[in-house]
Amino acid sequence: MNIPALLQHSHQLLRKGLLRTPFRRYHFILPSSIHLRSGILCPQPFNSLEFHCTQWSLLSDGVKRKLCVQTTLKEHTEGLSDKERRFVDKLYTGLIQGQRACLAEAITLIESTHNRKKELAQVLLQKVLTYHREQEQLNKGKPLAFRVGLSGPPGAGKSTFIEYFGKMLTERGHKVSVLAVDPSSCTSGGSLLGDKTRMTELSRDMNAYIRPSPTRGTLGGVTRTTNEAILLCEGGGYDIILIETVGVGQSEFAVADMVDMFVLLLPPAGGDELQGIKRGIIEMADLVAITKCDGDLIVPARRIQAEYMSALKLLRKRSKAWRPKVIRISSRSGEGVTEMWDKMQEFQELMLASGELTTRRQKQQKVWMWNLIQESVLEHFRTHPTVQEQIPLLERRVLTGALSPGLAADLLLKAFKD
Repeated sequence: MNIPALLQHSHQLLRKGLLRTPFRRYHFILPSSIHLRSGILCPQPFNSLEFHCTQWSLLSDGVKRKLCVQTTLKEHTEGLSDKERRFVDKLYTGLIQGQRACLAEAITLIESTHNRKKELAQVLLQKVLTYHREQEQLNKGKPLAFRVGLSGPPGAGKSTFIEYFGKMLTERGHKVSVLAVDPSSCTSGGSLLGDKTRMTELSRDMNAYIRPSPTRGTLGGVTRTTNEAILLCEGGGYDIILIETVGVGQSEFAVADMVDMFVLLLPPAGGDELQGIKRGIIEMADLVAITKCDGDLIVPARRIQAEYMSALKLLRKRSKAWRPKVIRISSRSGEGVTEMWDKMQEFQELMLASGELTTRRQKQQKVWMWNLIQESVLEHFRTHPTVQEQIPLLERRVLTGALSPGLAADLLLKAFKD
């Protein structure tokens, strides 16, 4: 029996018919609001059929129908051995049950550069993404977690703030995940991963998870796998995700393409009003917090707050629903931190109500896709046999000055295309 014919029957006959069709390796999801021709409401998605990701568009009279079928996750797991399947299933089950060890192992898997482990990571991510989407549907389409990016220059007090802020949130019943990014050495390639040592109290909190990761040469203050790590943390039940970038300057704001809210932390005496206007990173900030507002730094903090408030008035607004705020905080005394959380909640509510939060996340998915494409294309370029043969020769000619870097790049690209 074909699919159009099946659609003319009640949902019981539809279910039996689907099991007899060659579409058994597909996953059909009927939204609970869909009525079939007979007027019977389908009470739940056909999750029991092990079908995946189908969109139905049915008019009340059952005349116009649109069916979109996508292949199942089985397509992605066909090439896996039994041991690899058990490994992925173990990570997935432990992750959604909230086991921190499984979350840590899953993030290690996605950070791996080994080709086979990359494939396993994608299978795991697809399973988590499906689970994540189902949980969002149960949550009436609202996001499961609030993603906050924290950035600022070195010495702004990012780690100290996260320690105080994270403890405050866990005491209020939240589960907090901190993805701290440390810079990798340009000479040795190593990274200290020292952010966790600054958060001694928070690292012992069972409702908090801190994961330091190296940049490995990635620009923008984050790692290439930060997006995937965010998804895994949300799958593990953490409802507030804090992403702490490396110390950044004027234009490194890649984290803004990964989070719901971008918070910029600035120390007092960080430059004048003109410096504030110059910084491209200021344009991306939803909230600017002047840190270390205690002791002798209270007066400079008030002055820098006034200057940045003036500077923000000259910049184009990113959102129609929200105007960026400038506040003063102290992680030592706790002054202003509670008010800062109130501002962040206000931002989330306004952005959800206006629909901008959903739009922002959709755009971020597209940016994420193109970032992965760029990374993959570059990897294919470097591993291309003809390119690998010519690289040493062309590099020597560039070093001796016999060939310009631009012409050498063109020759390598031509070899790659051919």
